[in-house]
Amino acid sequence: MIDKPDIDERLLAAEVAAAWSVDVVDLAFMPVGLDGHAWAYRVETSDGGRCFLKVRRGDFTPAAVLLPGFLRARGLRQVVAPLDLPEGGAGRGFGDYRLLLYPFQDGDSLWGRGLTDRQWIEYGDFLGRLHRVTPSAEVAAVLPVETYRSSAGDRLRALGGQAAASETLGAFWKRYGAALRRLAETVDDLASRVTPGQHVICHADIHPGNLIADGDGTLHVVDWDAPILAPRERDLMFVHSADFGEHPIDAHRAELFREGYGALEPDPVLLSYYRGERHLDDVAAFLGSILGPEASAESRANDLHWLIRIAEAVADPGYAP
Repeated sequence: MIDKPDIDERLLAAEVAAAWSVDVVDLAFMPVGLDGHAWAYRVETSDGGRCFLKVRRGDFTPAAVLLPGFLRARGLRQVVAPLDLPEGGAGRGFGDYRLLLYPFQDGDSLWGRGLTDRQWIEYGDFLGRLHRVTPSAEVAAVLPVETYRSSAGDRLRALGGQAAASETLGAFWKRYGAALRRLAETVDDLASRVTPGQHVICHADIHPGNLIADGDGTLHVVDWDAPILAPRERDLMFVHSADFGEHPIDAHRAELFREGYGALEPDPVLLSYYRGERHLDDVAAFLGSILGPEASAESRANDLHWLIRIAEAVADPGYAP
């Protein structure tokens, strides 16, 4: 979220220091991410260390707290997991918010500059190993399970009338509303036609924006907020779609990814369902954020940029999820 939360940062820094037994010398807000319920801070400590603090209004899911550490313990070194509290566990309450503290990763998101050839192979290798991990009973108990019953279509339909009457979104809805309503119908149809695949652990948001690397260095996989047990296409959609990142997959990159992942023939109906559902979910989320009373003008403009980008893709005559 690019708007700061309504939090006293001096009290927040003191809470982090007390909870994780660190000497905090600086707490800097980071205007990153598009989740309207989560915020990020860089934490600097007196010994020269740095951490990444995630602040969420409401609770983190149990899977978001438990799964990353479980995966790192099984050798998936790219997973960025929250730091444990001295008394055990990872999450800390702070009024209406919950806190997770992570090691700070040097480097940049790969959304803009893309992956190197070596990183495409590592990307495939990481996802292949992730999808082969068998969850423990404890992890399986907290992981959501795919149902193919998305709420995104209903949310879009509920917000459409407000968007049409909105000064900010009226012109947008007049231009793109019909295409977005058709997408909702398409996603419903695809959901009725999917052949459920074998469930594996999926990150569920593993686009290049959630891959961090310094140059051609090792990938760091962040934002484990919504993992799920689902067919592997839930993750592979991000690999095979041209919508996520400025340097999407092509024939050469597909071969590099396959070199790391292994032989794969994704189910095209599942890929289409997940691509369409993600577009629909993002549109509904951005509509809700823009129409909400709390966002700043800067935040609304940022959300509108991404909303239009998705809507233009969906409205293109050649679009098919």
